[in-house]
Amino acid sequence: MTVHLLKLAVGAASLDGLKDWVAREATERAVSGLVPGARITTRMAPKRADEVLDGGSLYWVIKGSLQARQPVLAIDPFTDASGIGRYHILLGPGVVPVRPRPCRPFQGWRYLRPADAPADFAMDAAGDDIPPAMKRDLMELCLL
Repeated sequence: MTVHLLKLAVGAASLDGLKDWVAREATERAVSGLVPGARITTRMAPKRADEVLDGGSLYWVIKGSLQARQPVLAIDPFTDASGIGRYHILLGPGVVPVRPRPCRPFQGWRYLRPADAPADFAMDAAGDDIPPAMKRDLMELCLL
């Protein structure tokens, strides 16, 4: 059964900021001859890694609201320069906006059942008469 991860997007001030970071990461990895996509580093491996790798995504919380997701492609162990075991979670190169909803802050990551995951959200489907900047603001306030 598939399960998702939920993580705070520390340092991202908006959905656009997250998209910019992912685009930079994907470009750097592609230039280096690696699989394009973003990569996060964590100290602990998800205990339910097989379920996450079975079609799971990492859902991003930005400024107090769950706003986007990226598919999880791989979870790879490695040893850092200090000799400490860590894990890279490789994410797909695209950021998929989701129906925003409020989310309290937490440390690390959490599991998210598919039934609790918000639906994908197309910015263009939110009304053609709303300017794009206003759509983003309304999404961040969980009003769209």
